[in-house]
Amino acid sequence: MLTRNCLSLFLWILFDGGLLTPLQTQPQQTLATEPKENVIHLPGRWSHFQRVKRGWVWNQFFVLEEYMGSEPQYVGKLHSDLDKGEGTVKYTLSGDGAGTVFTIDETTGDIHAIRSLDREEKPFYTLRAQAVDIETRKPLEPESEFIIKVQDINDNEPKFLDGPYVASVPEMSPVGAYVLQVKATDADDPTYGNSARVVYSILQGQPYFSIDPKTGIIRTALPNMDREVKEQYQVLIQAKDMGGQLGGLAGTTIVNITLTDVNDNPPRFPKSIFHLKVPESSPIGSAIGRIRAVDPDFGQNAEIEYNIVPGDGGNLFDIITDEDTQEGIIKLKKPLDFETKKAYTFKVEASNLHLDHRFHSVGPFKDTATVKISVLDVDEPPVFSKPLYTMEVYEDTPVGTIIGAVTAQDMDVGSSAVRYFIDWKSDGNSYFTIDGTEGTIATNELLDRESTAQYNFSVIASKVSNPLLTSKVNILINVLDVNEFPPEISVPFETAVCENAKPGQIIQIVSAVDRDLPPAGQQFSFRLSPEASIKPNFTVCDFRNNTAGIETRRNGYSRRQQELYFLPIVIEDSSYPVQSSTNTMTIRVCRCDSDGTILSCNVEAIFLPVGLSTGALIAILLCIIILLAIVVLYVALRRQKKKDTLMTSKEDIRDNVIHYDDEGGGEEDTQAFDIGALRNPKVIEENKIRRDIKPDSLCLPRQRPPVEDNTDIRDFINQRLQENDVDPTAPPYDSLATYAYEGNGSVAESLSSIDSVTTEADQDYDYLTEWGPRFKVLADMFGEEEESYNPDKVT
Repeated sequence: MLTRNCLSLFLWILFDGGLLTPLQTQPQQTLATEPKENVIHLPGRWSHFQRVKRGWVWNQFFVLEEYMGSEPQYVGKLHSDLDKGEGTVKYTLSGDGAGTVFTIDETTGDIHAIRSLDREEKPFYTLRAQAVDIETRKPLEPESEFIIKVQDINDNEPKFLDGPYVASVPEMSPVGAYVLQVKATDADDPTYGNSARVVYSILQGQPYFSIDPKTGIIRTALPNMDREVKEQYQVLIQAKDMGGQLGGLAGTTIVNITLTDVNDNPPRFPKSIFHLKVPESSPIGSAIGRIRAVDPDFGQNAEIEYNIVPGDGGNLFDIITDEDTQEGIIKLKKPLDFETKKAYTFKVEASNLHLDHRFHSVGPFKDTATVKISVLDVDEPPVFSKPLYTMEVYEDTPVGTIIGAVTAQDMDVGSSAVRYFIDWKSDGNSYFTIDGTEGTIATNELLDRESTAQYNFSVIASKVSNPLLTSKVNILINVLDVNEFPPEISVPFETAVCENAKPGQIIQIVSAVDRDLPPAGQQFSFRLSPEASIKPNFTVCDFRNNTAGIETRRNGYSRRQQELYFLPIVIEDSSYPVQSSTNTMTIRVCRCDSDGTILSCNVEAIFLPVGLSTGALIAILLCIIILLAIVVLYVALRRQKKKDTLMTSKEDIRDNVIHYDDEGGGEEDTQAFDIGALRNPKVIEENKIRRDIKPDSLCLPRQRPPVEDNTDIRDFINQRLQENDVDPTAPPYDSLATYAYEGNGSVAESLSSIDSVTTEADQDYDYLTEWGPRFKVLADMFGEEEESYNPDKVT
C-alpha cells in the first residue's frame, strides 16, 4: 500500500508540475502533442473568421486502478488562457463516467476520481471538456475530447482456463518425449510492466516429467518408464507472473498423465506341463480343457494366439483362443478310444498377434508348454459297422425273406452281447422284422413298389449287460420293380382315316405307357394281333423308338360300306418277364378334302351325297321315334289285357301250370301276376279279382305225395318246380307257379318254417285266414293238419 501511495504522489507531482497545465508563454512544454490550432468565431469581437491559437492543449490523463485512499484520487487540471483568474470562466465535463466516476471543479478545472477503478473491467474512459462564460453561458472554447486511462497494477494471478489436464504418453518413451502443452492466462495489462509475463514450473511430478518455463510444454524426464511398474502420474504445474520474481502472483493446475501400453512383454506359461483327463465318450468338437499363458501387457498387445506343435496326437486335437479370457481352449477333432490308446502328449505354443519391431531385440515373443492328456475308459454303447445301411428287395417278395443284416459290436474291454430291434416310431406299420441276435432284416408284409418305392426306418442296438446303452442306425430299403404290368397304348384310342387315303399313309402315331418302373434302355415293340394280320385294312409300323405308326393298306375307304374299323395292336415291353397287352384302336372313316383335312365324320355326312337335306333327315328321325313309341304302347296295352284270375282250386292251388299264347318275359316278368298282395296285406281288399292269364289247356293232374313230418315249405315248392321242369307233357310255354314265400324283410313276414319254432304243433296258422281269399286254401289245409295233429304222427 505504501508503494502504491508513493507512486500516486509521484504522478500527482508530475501532473501538477505543468505537464497538463500549459503555460501562457511556453505551450510547447506540455505532455500532449503540439498545440492544434482551430478557427473560432467569437461573436461581437471579430467581424470575420481568423486563425486563433488554442488556449489549452492536452492528450490524455492516467489514473491508478484499485486506489484505496480516503480522498478522491487527483487525475489532472484543465486550464484555459482566457481564464484570468477572475472567476468568469466555468469548466464543464461530459462523457464516460462524468459525474459518477470523475468530477471537475468548475472554477479551477481540477479533475478527481471519486471511486476505485478496475482496469480489467474498463481500461479507459473518453470524456469531453469545455470552458464557458459564467455570465453569458456561452462557450469560450470549442468542446475538446480527452481520454483517461486506468493504469494497471499486478492484481490478477495467472489462471489455467483448461485445467485440470489429462494426457498420455507411451511407456518406454525416450527422454524429452512430448506429453502436453499447458497455458495460463493473466488478466493484467501485458503492455505495461511484468504483470502479465508468466513463467511455468513443476511443483510435483519430478523427476519423471519436465516443463518448458516459457511455452508450458511438458516432456518426459526419465527413460524407459514401464507401465507394468507404474501407470498413472499426477503432475502439479505452477504459472507465476512478474517473470517469476518475488512478489508475483501464481496459479496452479493438475495434469494427470497415463502411460499407454506397448507390446514390450512376451506371453509366458505359468507352468511347463499341463495335465488333462478326457473321457473317451467325449463328442467331437467338445472342449476338453483350458490352458493359459500370462502377458502383462494390455489390450491388443496382450492378445495371444495358441498353436499345437506337430507331434504325438496333435492331429486329434485343436486349440482356439478365448477372446474374453485369452485362454487356449483345447477341442477334440477325432473320437478317442481307450481300448486303442490311453494317453497323448503334445506341445502348445503361445505367441503375440501384434508385435512391436522396437522390442525385437528383447527376444522371441512366444512361449511353449507341454500338454499331457489321459483318456478315461467309459462304458460305451455298441458301434454299428456302417453309418447307414442300404438294402434292396423286389416287390411281391414272399413274407419272411431275408433282405440284409446289420452288425454292431461292443468295443469295450469286457465285450458284451448285442441285441437288435426296430424303432417302432420309424416303422409303425411293421413292414419288416429283425432277428434280435443275428441282426438279419426280413420282410413282414408283401411290398408294392407302385405304392411305396422306398422305406426308411431305424434299428437300435443295445448291450445285454447294460440295456440303457443303445445306438441307432438308419436303414434305407429300395423296393425294386418287378415287371408285373403290361404296357398299354397311350391316348388317343381313336383316330380317323380319310376316304381318299392312299396305301402306305401314316394316319396316327401311337406310344405306350407302363405302370412299372422302366429300367434304363427299356423298349416297347408294336405289332398287329395274329387274327388281324390276315388281309388287314391297316398295319402297324414299329419305329423302334417306343412309338409306332398306323399305316393304311388300301386305296381309299368308303363310309357307306364300313364307317368304323377296329385295329388290335399288341404291345410288348423288354423287361423280364415279358409283359404284353392287346389294345384296340378305333379308326373312323371321314370325308376329307384333297389336302387331307377332315371335313366331317358324323352320320349326316353319309347321306348328304345321296341328296337328302337336313330337314328330310330330321323328319325321318321323328317318324322313327313315333313308330317306336306306338310299338311300345301297343305291347304295354296287350300285356295288361292278358292278365286274368288264377285258379283257386284246393287241389291245384300249389301245382298250376298256366299256359299263355305268347312268350313271357322270363324271370324278370313281374306283370303276369300281382304279387303286391303278398307283400302288403292292406291291398287285399283293393284287388279282389285275380289277374292271372287263363291257360288254354289245363295241366295234367298229378298225385300229391303226403307231406312229411316237419317238411319245409321251401322244399315242397322246389319239388313242384322240378316236376314241372322234367314233365314232357308240359306245354312249351313260360309258366308261372306262384308260391307265397317271403323272407324276413317282408311286410307279411316269412311263410317258411325256417327260423320258426321247433315243431309244427307249436305253429299258429290262424293268421292265414286274415290274408284274404288268396290264402284260403293254405289256411284250410294247415288248419286241418293242426286239428288232426297227434304226438306220434302228423297226417
